[in-house]
Amino acid sequence: MNPLANSPSSTGSSSERLSTGISRENLLSLYVPAFILSLGTGIAAPAIPIFAKSFGVSFGVASLIIIVHSVGELLSTLPTGYLVDRIGRRKIVLAGPLLTAVASFLVATARSFPQLLLYRFLGGWATQMWMLGRLVVIADTSRQQQRGRQITGMVSVQRTGMLMGPVLGGLAAAAWGIRVPFLIHGALAVLSVIPSFTLLRESAPARPAPKAPGAASARGPGSLAALLVFPVLALLVAQFFTNMARGALQGGGGSLFLYATYAYGSGPATLGILGTAGAILGIPITLTAGYIMDRFGRKATIVPGSALLGAGMLFIAVGIPLHAPFLVYATGFVWVTLAMSLMAGSMQTLGTDIAPPDARGRFFGVVRLVSHIGGVLSPVVFALLSEGVSFTAAFLFLASTGFTASLVVALLIKETLQKPATGAPAKPQGSSH
Repeated sequence: MNPLANSPSSTGSSSERLSTGISRENLLSLYVPAFILSLGTGIAAPAIPIFAKSFGVSFGVASLIIIVHSVGELLSTLPTGYLVDRIGRRKIVLAGPLLTAVASFLVATARSFPQLLLYRFLGGWATQMWMLGRLVVIADTSRQQQRGRQITGMVSVQRTGMLMGPVLGGLAAAAWGIRVPFLIHGALAVLSVIPSFTLLRESAPARPAPKAPGAASARGPGSLAALLVFPVLALLVAQFFTNMARGALQGGGGSLFLYATYAYGSGPATLGILGTAGAILGIPITLTAGYIMDRFGRKATIVPGSALLGAGMLFIAVGIPLHAPFLVYATGFVWVTLAMSLMAGSMQTLGTDIAPPDARGRFFGVVRLVSHIGGVLSPVVFALLSEGVSFTAAFLFLASTGFTASLVVALLIKETLQKPATGAPAKPQGSSH
């Protein structure tokens, strides 16, 4: 048996019931909050670049508003992963949205650009708490043959929120001021966590009994040292380049929204409509991708999705020196969004397949640390190339990372989906041989 194979905890009938599908508790305590939180994020997204520009900073400096949020997420990974294993999943999942609300309310009060950056950093930290905590809950409570659909279902719920959010946020900013969308975001974050207080159950597996004094420490599947093997290292490389490729679209639009603001003078309403269009078209693709992953394997969406993402960035890059109109850029933006929809949740699903049950928090802490390093570097390098070389060079960089991610997954990572033998019932993950 593969020592890295994932297995749900055998802590009783509750875990067995949850592993058969999406429970009512998970629906109301994870999926509904995911929708509400993403709705708030979508509402705030069109206001972020306009708010940054209002402080009279250049494009490169304004990019820090995207970067610091990613830095907050990055620095939160290892502490959050440790706490998820140490104090449980439930407390982290509850704390994340509440801290998000505090950060968003503070953003609305920012009177200087440094203040804005500080509050965005706090928001990034809180976002990671929610993201990592809920991912571990899904890994705890799902079967391998259902993870693709469960995770892409979560992503689709988020996309639905992002579908509605940008238009509402753009209109709210235009009608009532640039700070109002952040107040709405904070209020929705508080609302999102209310069902979880009564419905979310602790899903952490039971801890093993303490070893006898003097016993040697095991370095089994739960030890992080045991994860330093080629399959996991290849996964980390793939995560890095994947997030380098899609890091420019963090927070609903990220650097690509900033580019549209500076290159075309796009306002919040235009950005909101653009983000909403990508979300509408992407939802059915993401749902379909979940079934593809559970039927044909995880690589069936990651490899083509990454390649199409790189091709979309290349399309935008080619149009810049040709002085292509905004419609061409908007086409490229939607292209990139659809490519991301095809691979949405796929790397997370791949990670849940190999995460050790007794160290899922720490495992995902490391995985998400590496992925967020890529996510942080993406807007940084994009900004540096845009300022120091050209926008064309910046988009070519993003294209190269998308193509690289596709090659790494295709050539270095083996398929992790374990299909049951023909005619034999599927054996629960983690069963002994």
